[in-house]
Amino acid sequence: MATANRARSGALANILKVVAVLLVAGFAVAWFYGTAIAGFSGAGSAYAAKTVCSCRYVARRDMGSCESDLPSNMWAVWLSDDEEAKAVAARVPLVASERAQYREGYGCVLDAIDG
Repeated sequence: MATANRARSGALANILKVVAVLLVAGFAVAWFYGTAIAGFSGAGSAYAAKTVCSCRYVARRDMGSCESDLPSNMWAVWLSDDEEAKAVAARVPLVASERAQYREGYGCVLDAIDG
């Protein structure tokens, strides 16, 4: 019985070591490439919000059809549609988010950045 407990605790210790190494590696990558990740995420979410908003409220297509207009490498961008405000929000979770809203005479425009 004692050997089974030692084997389990040894396996758990190894798993925890691997998780710790992966976390440290992930934080190192995020620290080193953080500015680039934030920049690409911001540009990608702005592009997705504007494109899908125009498709949805200028071309009057359904949301599913508009989502298929985005390139396949934008899998990390999450979209949400606000029909009442005629707006589309796009975000990369925990990194960036943008919103585009339909305005009569102007089409879809990105919301101003506060700051």
